Amino acid sequence: MEIKNFNGDMRYNAFGGTGWQVSKIALGTMTFGQQNTEQEGHRQLDYAMERGINLIDTAEMYSVPPRAETQGSTERIIGTWIRARKRREDFYLATKIAGPGSMAEHIRPNMGFAEGQLRTAVERSLKRLQTDYIDLYQLHWPERKANYFGVRGVQELDDWQDNFLTVLRDVQQLQREGLIREWGVSNETAWGLMRVLHLAELHDLPRPVSIQNPYSLLSRGFEVGLAEVCLRENVAGFPYSPLAMGRLSGKYLRGTDNPSSRLNQFTHYTRYNGDNALAPTRAYAEVAEKYGLTMSQMALAFVTDRSFTQSNIIGATDLEQLQENIDSIHLRLTEEMIHDLEAVQNRFPNPAV
Repeated sequence: MEIKNFNGDMRYNAFGGTGWQVSKIALGTMTFGQQNTEQEGHRQLDYAMERGINLIDTAEMYSVPPRAETQGSTERIIGTWIRARKRREDFYLATKIAGPGSMAEHIRPNMGFAEGQLRTAVERSLKRLQTDYIDLYQLHWPERKANYFGVRGVQELDDWQDNFLTVLRDVQQLQREGLIREWGVSNETAWGLMRVLHLAELHDLPRPVSIQNPYSLLSRGFEVGLAEVCLRENVAGFPYSPLAMGRLSGKYLRGTDNPSSRLNQFTHYTRYNGDNALAPTRAYAEVAEKYGLTMSQMALAFVTDRSFTQSNIIGATDLEQLQENIDSIHLRLTEEMIHDLEAVQNRFPNPAV
């Protein structure tokens, strides 16, 4: 499936096995409605499209941090932009259904992916987004206890009952009705992704086409297990937090952050605020300085050109930051640069999960 490319500087590739040609950089929008106003969100969307970005990612839970007062605000801002610009066929729109948990219990009663829950969430997202269809619909995080959102170590089994088959059948029906085109998972494990791939093949149901997990120079756990699944099963890697919520921008080292900077506002995001993230960040800053690179562009280029990455989700709170992040598409790291980055990883392996 082809879509218009508005800027020759952007790079594109197939998104998993879908045939979609998507930009190697996607626009993340979770700041819209919290750190960014509606007008600022529209400006970011306009600029991203001008630069050739054709993949926009959001979620029913956004803006972040999740609060009942702002839930759905990001989708609503995107929706008013869609209505005003009338360019729906020019980009791919990805959103997510929240899983169970205290941070999302204000969204719907009986949170989870039981029969009927996907339909309810999809219909509400479509209304906020002011569109007739969603290109990529994702499960934001698993229903079961698993290693996501900064959790390390072995997870003991809980009382979750495997209902992936129900999810697959609901997805198929939503596809038949034209409400969604493809589906994917997020914050998922290698077991979870392989489980749904197996069930989809066994019952001739829609395969997940993508996985959206955290991945950055500070958080490389995706390489163990999940990267191989993506490569061998042709599932698109769709990473988020490539700058570790701004930690890898270098602004906290330079002292150019301010009270509104994300990690200053949201100190509970401990995986990037902890002491164990600071030493490797300084080491990566030294690599960037050695080669005359900005830290942001080096960190983004590393994620963008991994073999399992089809689109790298960036976010920003202002247009200057957004421009710098998009400009990272021009940077290709050399073997020598990669060697130096791997040396830091060997000294400080996966300090943030």
